[in-house]
Parts: sequence; structure tokens; C-alpha cells
Amino acid sequence: MAELRISDLPDASRMAHFAADFGQRFILTVDTEEEFDWLEPLARENQKVEALPALAKFQAFCEEHGVVPVYLTDYPVANTPLAGETLRAAIAAGKAEIGVQLHPWVNPPFDEEVSDFNSFAGNLPPELERAKFMALRDRIEQTFGAAPRIFRCGRYGAGAHTADFLIEGGIAIDTSVRASFDYSTGGGPNYRDHPLAPYWLDRKAPLLELPLTTTYWGPLRQLGPWLYPRLWRVPQLRGLHSHLGLLERIPLTPEGVSAEEAIRGIDMALDLGLPVLVLSFHSPSLAPGNTPYVRSEADLEAFYQWWREVLGYLAARGVAPTSVAGVLDAVELASPPAAV
Repeated sequence: MAELRISDLPDASRMAHFAADFGQRFILTVDTEEEFDWLEPLARENQKVEALPALAKFQAFCEEHGVVPVYLTDYPVANTPLAGETLRAAIAAGKAEIGVQLHPWVNPPFDEEVSDFNSFAGNLPPELERAKFMALRDRIEQTFGAAPRIFRCGRYGAGAHTADFLIEGGIAIDTSVRASFDYSTGGGPNYRDHPLAPYWLDRKAPLLELPLTTTYWGPLRQLGPWLYPRLWRVPQLRGLHSHLGLLERIPLTPEGVSAEEAIRGIDMALDLGLPVLVLSFHSPSLAPGNTPYVRSEADLEAFYQWWREVLGYLAARGVAPTSVAGVLDAVELASPPAAV
């Protein structure tokens, strides 16, 4: 069994260490999923994957920039032959990697009521969460011809038993922790106080946690973890602090974050000495009309321009891309477990 629940805070002994020549790197993760209206209630019928052909263009873009994207794939995508046809060759060549993303409401077996609470997989009965994860893990391996080594829970909704199932399924890295975010009002986990740097969930297995990167910027950034949740209750104050440049919370994503803001976030992450910066977005944003962030062809061009600017800045700062394989090769697996 896992030593720690994914939602638990790690102590200092669990922080991961990397080979001296690893430096500071970044990894690009794609929540590769079906299209649905984010403002409407979740539904099992929402299994449209019409944006899948757009993955080919993004994969070619990544290859041009020397980036190995990690496609964290959910069941509607993994269950579509076109997904395998689009990505299998790149995965086999080491130019892309495949991972797991569990959206329980569209993932068999369908034994639960669809609700906001149940959309966090960790809230399901353990045997049902395990069955959904294993069904998805196996379907991904069949479709893409590779065993996934990395996992992200949809809606970041990991629970008390999630890590146990990941270890059983051969997962080496979890990336469900969205540091500095709190989903507890909807029944999900609270990651507000979690570290940004990688740490061990289970060092005997081992299972590594790779949190998504979100930093605070501005003169009040040292107070960010305490102040920002309080501002959240008063959106006008939160917007005022951001407008005045006093405090911004900056996730490293092109969805709702400008390139200029992301670059400020990168600077903060590098100043903090993070060994791995985790960038992310949702695959439906690769085609117009599926997410609030890309509504038109002009938005899509701006989306790609965001990546050009951010990747160019990372290169200028000497931050090279890495991958799941690169992280696992560099992390210090020989570190002895903490004394019990």
C-alpha cells in the first residue's frame, strides 16, 4: 500500500533529488480528452472527440521545437482508433509519451451516478475507482502500443486509495497535484499548501509526485499562499490586486494566461530553484470552438504563438525540455527511505 495519500502534504524527507547535471527543465503535458461544454453539467453522453485530428499538427510543432509532449489520455480518446493512428508512431519513436487521465463520468464501468462529487474519482468506492483506472490503463496500452508510466486524475480528484491503484498498474509518476489550488468546495482535494517541487509519494515502490507548476508574482507574492485564498472570496479584490501588479497566481498554461504572465511565472519558478516546470493544457483547445480559450482560427494562431514565445523564453533561460523517461532517469531512486 502507498505510504501517503496524494492529497497529503509531504515532509522534507520526501522531497526528490535529481542528478547534478539535470539542472532545471520543463515537461509539457496535454490533458487529452473529449470535448464538452465546461459550463454545463457533466454527462456520460459527452464523448465527442472531433478535435483529435488537431493532435497531428501539435505533435509536428513539438517535434520542430525538440519537445516530447506527454498525452494524458482519457477513455473516449483511448477508445477511438484515430487516436492510436495519430500518435502511435511518435510514441514508438520516443517523440511523444502516453499517460493516463481518468474522467470517471465517461469511463467504464458505469456503476455510479454522474454528479459533481463523483467527478472526483477519489470520491468513488475504491473498487469502482480501481476498475475504472485499470480499464483505462489497459485500453491505452492496446490503442497506443505502450504502457503508460504517468497519471493525472481528471479534475485533479485523487483520493485516499488512488496511489495504491497507480502502483498496482505500473505507474511511476503521478501529476494530479495542482499546487496552490483548492477544489474542496466541490468535494475535491485541497492542494493549496502543496510544494511545487517533485516529491515521493511512495519511495519503496517508488511513486513520484510531479505537481503542476503555479507561482505567485508581485510584491505580495510571499503572502500568496495565505492571501490569495482570502481574495478568492472577493473576486473584485483579486482582480484589483492583479491589475495593480500586487499579486498574481500564474499557472503555466496558455489557457487564460498570457505569454507575458507565463514568462513572469517561469521566472518565479526558476528563482525558486524548481528542477522541473510542468506546463499543461487541454487538447480540445487545439481546435476552435471547444474551450473558452480558442473560439476562432485567430485564437488558435494566438495559442500557437503563445507556445512559440514561451518555448523561446525557456530556451533563452537555458531550460531544456524533458520527458517522463528523462525525469525517471535523472531522479535519485537510490535515496534511502526515511526512518520509521
